[in-house]
Amino acid sequence: MSSEASRPGPAPGALLLCRSEPDSVASVAQLLCERMLLTRSGEGWSVLVPEGKPWLHGEEPVDRVLTGWATALAVGAPWPVLALWWDADRAGYTLASGFRRPVGYVWLANGTPAGEDEAMRTFATRLGLDLQPRDLLDHLDRLERLTKPDPGTDARARLRGLLAVLTRVGVALPAGLAPGEPADRLREVARVQPDARPIEPAARRAMTRAEPDAVEGSPVTTPWLPWTSNPGFRALALAQVAVGLPLAAWGVRRHSGGWITAGALLVAHGALGLAYGLAVPRD
Repeated sequence: MSSEASRPGPAPGALLLCRSEPDSVASVAQLLCERMLLTRSGEGWSVLVPEGKPWLHGEEPVDRVLTGWATALAVGAPWPVLALWWDADRAGYTLASGFRRPVGYVWLANGTPAGEDEAMRTFATRLGLDLQPRDLLDHLDRLERLTKPDPGTDARARLRGLLAVLTRVGVALPAGLAPGEPADRLREVARVQPDARPIEPAARRAMTRAEPDAVEGSPVTTPWLPWTSNPGFRALALAQVAVGLPLAAWGVRRHSGGWITAGALLVAHGALGLAYGLAVPRD
């Protein structure tokens, strides 16, 4: 069986940037059932560094896996998720936000743009880069430069340019967490950060421990459902199930582990939300 790790050229890698504090991200990221490291990445931002087994030891390409993960995280939480990914042939990003269709852009390894210019404008809007009108033209100009040919700029440099723009909204990756680095190197850097914490696929055990308190009616805020304090959480749970089922089915038809994971996560997250809503009376 071939894998991305066996292909010539730089090893594939990825980072997941979440616009939220690490405590909130940790509770949702466990449901991806993937070992990761989590650390702060600027003011109001966190970064997840995945181990990378789906693309390093399997057939699934890194961009497809990351799109599925970002979509699942963003639908399961009230904050956007930006996936940065790269492999021997290309590099790019996917921005997922709520139930909206993800937006992304791709560059070939030599830096040749291979995406739609409009995607950059949508990207800027969804991340709030246009909240200050006086800076709008500057933000868009810097992003649009990334969509123009530049013989001296490869795909990794394009991603670094994107991150430079994101400093305007608080993103600040720890030194060494840079696009283009192999997964092992990224994890080494993340592991030594002062606030680094491991994310293990242990959400089921955490849910089992939390359930007795919920049944007894104790005022518990479960770490695995961070949005249950919102009045409309039952509607969100139903929507997650409704979106997750066809998403998982589509992933099965496409033999896509990333989308199967995303769909299964949404179904499980929504079902657990509904169960929690029935077990714990609301005021």
